Amino acid sequence: MGSTIQPLPIDVVHLIAAGEVIDSLAAVVRELVENSIDAGATRITVSLWADQWRIRVADNGAGMDLEALKQAALPHTTSKIHDRQDLWNIRSLGFRGEALHSLSQLSQFEILSRPATATQGWRVSYRADGTATQVETAAIAPGTIVTVDQLFGNWSARRQGLPAIAQQIRAVQAMIQQIALSHPHVTWQVQQNDREWFNLWAGETARKILPQILRGVQIGDLQETTIEVPIPESGETSSLYVLAGLPDRCHRHRPDWVRVAINGRFVEVPELEQTILGAFRKTLPRDRHPVCLLHLQVPPAQIDWNRHPAKAEIYLHHLSHWQTHIVGAIDRVLRLKPESLSESLYSERVGKLLKTAESEGGYHVDREIQLSSDAAPLSSVRAIAQVHNRYILAEHPAGLWLVEQHIAHERVLYEQVCDRWQLIPLEPAIILNRLSTAQLEQLQRLGLDVEPFGEQIWAIRTAPALLAQRDDCAEALTELSLGGDLQSAQVATACRSAIRNGTPLSLTEMQTLLDQWQQTRHPRTCPHGRPIHLSLEETTLARFFRRHWVIGKSHGIEL
Repeated sequence: MGSTIQPLPIDVVHLIAAGEVIDSLAAVVRELVENSIDAGATRITVSLWADQWRIRVADNGAGMDLEALKQAALPHTTSKIHDRQDLWNIRSLGFRGEALHSLSQLSQFEILSRPATATQGWRVSYRADGTATQVETAAIAPGTIVTVDQLFGNWSARRQGLPAIAQQIRAVQAMIQQIALSHPHVTWQVQQNDREWFNLWAGETARKILPQILRGVQIGDLQETTIEVPIPESGETSSLYVLAGLPDRCHRHRPDWVRVAINGRFVEVPELEQTILGAFRKTLPRDRHPVCLLHLQVPPAQIDWNRHPAKAEIYLHHLSHWQTHIVGAIDRVLRLKPESLSESLYSERVGKLLKTAESEGGYHVDREIQLSSDAAPLSSVRAIAQVHNRYILAEHPAGLWLVEQHIAHERVLYEQVCDRWQLIPLEPAIILNRLSTAQLEQLQRLGLDVEPFGEQIWAIRTAPALLAQRDDCAEALTELSLGGDLQSAQVATACRSAIRNGTPLSLTEMQTLLDQWQQTRHPRTCPHGRPIHLSLEETTLARFFRRHWVIGKSHGIEL
């Protein structure tokens, strides 16, 4: 080790730090629009000229006076915190005082700003060290306009190491969409090369924003809820907001729309993302993933933001406590609410859902609805008739439901089986032959009592309670031996035990099944992910039958 250790020049230190904070076009957008939101902006315009490495962000926020503008780009200057204790009470999106100084080092940097109380604004340009190099008055509406030009122009190696421009542009779009979902009160206008790129209009909650971002998703496909969550050992309360795509109509090939935001910023919390995925398990078709946004509003002392330069990762206290409440909130969102139903279904979707709901599987014996149920009658939903011995037609305050009886019963039985998985003795034992070693091990993993009974013959002396009294118990046990975990076995047991399509039901049996089904935790889909019911709103029926038409305008008589 012959080289001499020596301190780095201060300009090199600052350049290295700047490269950690600002590493792409998307990082510039993130830092600037977060400052706009911290300033109270409700309208933000982002303009991008990617080929020129130029970005402009304009907002209608609080603005800055001349004194603040002169200090804005100096190293480690901020209005967000003042001392060490403030690091544990972060209530803003930005707080480190690094971003603007980093931009002054990495680009040609300029800010125009005017407070609402001022009669004029100011234009300030900055040197690489963050000091103001040019100051002049400017005609500007209240708010701030920040321009970053020739980003990384003095650091060509950094430009060459970044992803292709097209990929960076997509990252900018994703960044804006993500921030818009966690701040739905903001209207966004986004331009690229002096042309309109996309707009996002403000709404009360993320439920109004997401359909503007995800193609094919409508407001009626989404359900939301907000619950209050007590913080252990502190006496404080937090809020938990969940926006979920209803699993019978909204899901994805990849888990790319399972997102977690905390105090206005989307972050990576793998434990909470896995909790969300687990809460949707057995509600979606195979190899499909939910659409679910989670937003926690947490007291600042419960979070440490100082884990990642971009604040993308955090430490969250009482993680298991939050996981429990998240599961409860998602269960609440996925329940049926016929008294406040607001679903819009169009003719093409009706046909698609009917086709999906069809079941052609074979069953060995008729099943019965267990009338001695703990479920209390829900008078808001009333069974009217059975269609083709397959669907239950039900009336509710907002219109009609068409419920596929087999998969509704399957959902009921599956949750009962999960809650009360019970193996009971078989008298006499079920005899199975020619089982492979893997099949024997599978039955033993499920807890069944299996004994040799001769050459390639085995006696099964216990079975799930739902299957034990069935005529086709042997076939059902063979099916369970073919693989899968306990949950898969529970699904198979419920599916085999549910009433088959083609079975006539009395009105009492239909009503009992409807009452049981509505009280399940995940009533929208069966354990295989198929939709259970089709909803026809009263407003949809009125539109189809044109009940707003009049026979004669002079008479004013409505049909």
